[in-house]
Amino acid sequence: MTSFDIASLKARAEAAISVAREVGRAAAAFRADALPETLAVESKGTQDFVTVADKRAEGAIRTALLDAFPEDAFMGEEGGGVAGEGGTWVVDPIDGTTNYIRGFRHWGVSIAFVAAGEILVGVIYDAAQDKVFHAIRGEGAFKDGTAIKASTTTDPGHAIAILGHSRRTDFEDYLAVSRRLYDRGIDYRRMGAAAIGLVRVAEGISDLYYERQLSAWDMLAGILIAREAGVEVSAPMLAEMIARGGPVVACTPGLAAELAFLVEAAGLSQAPAA
Repeated sequence: MTSFDIASLKARAEAAISVAREVGRAAAAFRADALPETLAVESKGTQDFVTVADKRAEGAIRTALLDAFPEDAFMGEEGGGVAGEGGTWVVDPIDGTTNYIRGFRHWGVSIAFVAAGEILVGVIYDAAQDKVFHAIRGEGAFKDGTAIKASTTTDPGHAIAILGHSRRTDFEDYLAVSRRLYDRGIDYRRMGAAAIGLVRVAEGISDLYYERQLSAWDMLAGILIAREAGVEVSAPMLAEMIARGGPVVACTPGLAAELAFLVEAAGLSQAPAA
């Protein structure tokens, strides 16, 4: 198994930051000027879409990263791929495609680098802020180079949650979670992009992100960024996330006990190495 020292991880983070910002800004500019027909929207299922921008973005990310690190493997939401025995890039070129199509700014570019059962690098371009979040395992979390950290909220009556929902799960479960949060005095939002929801918790804007079923490319980068910012994150082990996806609970430490019911409801008992 290949090992990666801090210098090699920093090189990968710098490359991912550069391509995420470039691709994200290009996608935003394309959307701003695009007519509906030029988006070439294809449906993958109910409320599940892909556009020409997704495909172009993933191609550009794949080319840039594999040209720089040809020994790495690559998994993308649109183009597929498998995890390698060394390091693997796991990429969602546009997380929040439905938002992107309709002109909502809550979408992003999510890039993670994983190896040996660990998330080592996470990079997310946030279109709403035109900023790049990143983390390297053990090195902290940053937004455009400035350190970020989880909120200090301890009173649920002052808390804001961001919830996600997948049509692969029961809507009644989503309603039940919403009700339990409401009963605790927690306000909540639904933004439609897991990567952006996770960085909102990482930078202390939100106090919780919860979703019952995500794919690996939706959450790996955000999990690392959140954990490096001091967020309490529960999710399946990395191999399971890559194979089948799963739930994620990310909350500020001061509310971890209050929100432990979410971890139990999601069937989680341990967090991934991050």
